[in-house]
Amino acid sequence: MNQITVTGMVLAAAPVGEYDRRIVILTKERGKIAAFARGARKPNSALVGVTSPFSFGEFTVYEGRTSYTLMSASISNYFQELRQDVEGAYFGFYFLEIANYYTREANDETEFLKLLYQTLRALISPRIPNRLIRYIYELRAVTVNGEGPQVFECVCCGDREREKVFSVKRGGLVCGRCSGRVRDGRTLHTSTLYTLQYIVSTPVEKLYTFIVTPEVLEQVGEIVTDYLAEYVGKQFKSLEILETIAGECN
Repeated sequence: MNQITVTGMVLAAAPVGEYDRRIVILTKERGKIAAFARGARKPNSALVGVTSPFSFGEFTVYEGRTSYTLMSASISNYFQELRQDVEGAYFGFYFLEIANYYTREANDETEFLKLLYQTLRALISPRIPNRLIRYIYELRAVTVNGEGPQVFECVCCGDREREKVFSVKRGGLVCGRCSGRVRDGRTLHTSTLYTLQYIVSTPVEKLYTFIVTPEVLEQVGEIVTDYLAEYVGKQFKSLEILETIAGECN
């Protein structure tokens, strides 16, 4: 076995046997890995707290031929605030589930890990509405995965000057000369287009530094939701719970 230390965040945890736990960690060095935490469900185990979802820090693991075994961890952020906010927690679980869905072992997932960490930091801050955080994360996640929309030029001809509509089916902006080829084109508010452009292109560290009007938030939400439905095509269990909780809170 080879002992290594990785930096990452626990995406998911599940019981195994009577006392063990299997965790999924999104790491900077190895992408997404699964590790067994022996005895992590025993009350006096040093691994009890460090194997909970949202835990971010350094994890020391033994690398076997087919799996990893967690030996110890030094957690720098547990995101404890999320455990005291039901709606915030389920937003967080949804973000973890998206990361778990998109990331792969042995891939360079540094950008996705940074995105997830900064998103959870924004989630525990009262400055930005949770809905806006959700749309920013969703759009940037598909962009990091290489499936983001074209929001700077016409997807058909590359024009950057003419007025454009947004087509989910076409995967982005379509100019006036090419718009006759699309049936789902929708006109965007100028602020909506700028918001979409900012989300897909700005450095992750600066993503959560703005708010928008209710009208722009609504349109951004419609665009992002329809886009994910078209190109992701997966039902996330945590999102279903989240939408139920959010509906009860409104």
